[in-house]
Amino acid sequence: MHEIATESYVRHEIYERTRLPVASATTLIREAYVSEEFFAVERERVFASGWVAVGCADGVREPGDVLVVDVAGRSVLVVRGRDGALRAFYNVCRHRGTRLLETGERRVGRLVRCPYHRWAYDLEGRCVGTPLFTDSGIPEDQRAIFATDHAPAFDRRDYGLLGVAVAAFGPLILVNLDREPEPLADHLGDLPGRLAGYRLDEWRLARTAHYRVAANYKLVAENFMEYYHLPWVHPGLVKVSPLEAHHRWQGTGMYSGMCTSPIAPDTEDGGWQALDPLPGLSEDDALSARFVWLFPNVALNVLPNHLFLIHATPVAAGVTEEATYLLTQPETVDDRSAQDAIDRLAAFWDTVNREDIAIVQRVQEGLATTPFPGGPMCYRFEEPVHRFQNMIADRIVGLRRVPAGDATAEAPMFTSAQQTP
Repeated sequence: MHEIATESYVRHEIYERTRLPVASATTLIREAYVSEEFFAVERERVFASGWVAVGCADGVREPGDVLVVDVAGRSVLVVRGRDGALRAFYNVCRHRGTRLLETGERRVGRLVRCPYHRWAYDLEGRCVGTPLFTDSGIPEDQRAIFATDHAPAFDRRDYGLLGVAVAAFGPLILVNLDREPEPLADHLGDLPGRLAGYRLDEWRLARTAHYRVAANYKLVAENFMEYYHLPWVHPGLVKVSPLEAHHRWQGTGMYSGMCTSPIAPDTEDGGWQALDPLPGLSEDDALSARFVWLFPNVALNVLPNHLFLIHATPVAAGVTEEATYLLTQPETVDDRSAQDAIDRLAAFWDTVNREDIAIVQRVQEGLATTPFPGGPMCYRFEEPVHRFQNMIADRIVGLRRVPAGDATAEAPMFTSAQQTP
């Protein structure tokens, strides 16, 4: 199959058909999903140059809790400081470049220590041991050998950990590798205001799950943000999230949004109403489910009684690591009487997610094994996909812009009047 030259991926004309109005547009080029060369460009221009979700804030709640993540091939650690603030650093010792922490480490206590020469850093990233410091493990009579007092022009204050911009939005931790990162507020747009009634900071982590998906992360994203496939892929989900109840819910910001309003009652196949709703919700929020894909790699399913996050980490052109987080009200997390209801919610989401994984893997197989030229957008259902694909195209060609929202807060999908992203 003919492949596009790598240097062409950053040219505007490659995306001309995707740039058309949604009713006339076709999907991104095939190489965007199967080419390792495109993946390398995308990693630098999307994931290494903007805000990227890296995990769940409730998993790094206590001072000394740490999260070790990969962002665009760079290892980053996020730690909760003694002052309660989140900080992020490149996961590398300033002495010889040793990786400090392994993926999967969750706790460092007071200090981050290098396994090579035992340099140590506090939770604010300051170098505090080089080593001649408390509890270094060096015998008293040998410490003079390691003294650095006589070293010319050496000052530990010059060798703190290399910082990375980090911020929280509700239950999410986001980092930005740019040296001069854009304000997170520009990235989020009006989303914090639109979700303010759900008090996202209050939810607590109740369940997690992990999946390895043999598909490009964009297929995971695009599948999430359209419901055209529901009747055929999700026989249980479509009963509680009916097609006719779907609304476009799109404001200004780097996200694609839609909602189900009203949510239908649970059925024998499961549903979303096993727990009591958050007190104090507005009438609209109390009966709606908000579905947001925050660019580039995380889904927020915001419901009256729980949150469900889908965090996609691209590993290769055709491989995605996926973590999911189910969050509930604080009083239910440790409530023994609520555990069965939480388990039912987790099982329902697991079923839905596995159905999605199976179908996007089939899309990946089709793209990888045929000269697929791109397909049309089904404009009634795929406006959010069109919006997302144009965000991708913007970043690949070097455009930094935030798409605007719709004139109306909610637009029913089943109407003849369509909004153009």
